[in-house]
Amino acid sequence: MNLAIVPVILPLSTGAACAAVESERARRWISLTGALGTLGAAAWLVWAVRGGNVVVLRAGGWPAPYGITFAVDGLGALMCGISSYVATVTLWFGMREAASRYHRYWHAGWHLLLGGMNGAFLTGDLFNLYVFFEILLIASYFLLTLGTSREQAREAFTYVALNLVASTLFLVAVGLLYAATGTVNMADLARRLPSAPSALVRGGVVLLATAFGLKAAIFPLYFWLPHAYAIPPGSVAAYFGGMLTKVGVYALYRLFTTLAPLGRPDPLWLFVASGTMVFGVLGALAQEEIRRILSFHIISQIGYMILGLALGTREGLAAGLFYVLHHIGVKTALLLASGTVERTWGTGRLSLLSGLGSAQPALGVLFFIPALSLAGIPPLSGFWGKVALLVAGADAYAERPGLWIPLALGTSVLVSLLTLASMVKIFTQAFWGPAPRRRRAAPELLLPVAAMAALTVVWGLGGRWLWELTWSAAGQLLDRGSYLDAVLGGSR
Repeated sequence: MNLAIVPVILPLSTGAACAAVESERARRWISLTGALGTLGAAAWLVWAVRGGNVVVLRAGGWPAPYGITFAVDGLGALMCGISSYVATVTLWFGMREAASRYHRYWHAGWHLLLGGMNGAFLTGDLFNLYVFFEILLIASYFLLTLGTSREQAREAFTYVALNLVASTLFLVAVGLLYAATGTVNMADLARRLPSAPSALVRGGVVLLATAFGLKAAIFPLYFWLPHAYAIPPGSVAAYFGGMLTKVGVYALYRLFTTLAPLGRPDPLWLFVASGTMVFGVLGALAQEEIRRILSFHIISQIGYMILGLALGTREGLAAGLFYVLHHIGVKTALLLASGTVERTWGTGRLSLLSGLGSAQPALGVLFFIPALSLAGIPPLSGFWGKVALLVAGADAYAERPGLWIPLALGTSVLVSLLTLASMVKIFTQAFWGPAPRRRRAAPELLLPVAAMAALTVVWGLGGRWLWELTWSAAGQLLDRGSYLDAVLGGSR
């Protein structure tokens, strides 16, 4: 049985059902059941591709490159699995947080966003990747502005305007590549691009890299992110902060492996990775609110993911993918903890908070663990992700010595220390010190935070199986033959 389409169709159907149902109780059950069903289907896909397989679904039985194709390899399955888990946990948190008058369409937007993300991860077609990007953009704008003030809606407009620019660049790039090759199927593009007119191909690849880089918030295209993520409720911010920029990172990994492989350490992308790490962490150090600090750290951590891609080796790609999964877990946990603080105590400003750890030790622990992981403290998953990147960088330098590799690796170590400083700043000002008489956060808000924070502990203490999955996925990305054979079959 082929379930490749289920993580896309099921959330879209669930969202439509939630919008149609009048009963609040029925809507909650439909929403949670749909999210858990999507998570189960995504877990099956991870299991199905674990040995290097590619699951292919041809809509209507039409062969590639003529029909619509879903092609699930290790990269797509892992991203689909983690997005479904994050959507389920943040949905759980959000049902306690969102105003009940918005629930009807709030659930619909939640599942529309999940369907758009999973479609982007699983499609084997460049134009359909554009379509799914548009679906998740519509859903994200809806969730960003639902129940907000006019001023907040105006801030969200900047987010939409920049994403529309990225979408326009994306569409023009699809047109250029189609003009050069006559196809938009990614496997067929990979086969035809080497012999296509170079000017059209270069133009298309540059526009795609710019569009994906804007969505991923890499240097110097990151300026939109901190303002956009400061607007919505905690559950939406955690959903966005955990996943949205990773769709852009996924697209960059797909572009520079399947379509236009780097093949070696790339100085330009090593520079971009270093700039993203440095400017993100410097922005975080200058902030005085928990969520704004965490938002700037999304940017700096994207730099580590780009570092793995920029190395262009199997070790680098595997380390980069491991870091993507690790960061999704810890960032979602931290933003959920931030949302808990804001909902319970009415502010996330450090000067107005103190003693939260004494008032509620469980919340302090649930913030402290992912914060240490973000800074790369052993034995949590962030430590192993950074060690894997350093080892991959050293190996790449031994094979192809170049100045930009040690500079990027040194930058990653320095940024880790600065990240630790900013996490200590939050902890000492908000969680340490005397505890004035305060309210306590509701336990049902802490359980989703624990569900996300547990990932970094599990992956840190026993994450060998996750490393093997990312290692297998990286091997598939570099050996394009198995992907092309699976998608194109006899037409290759």
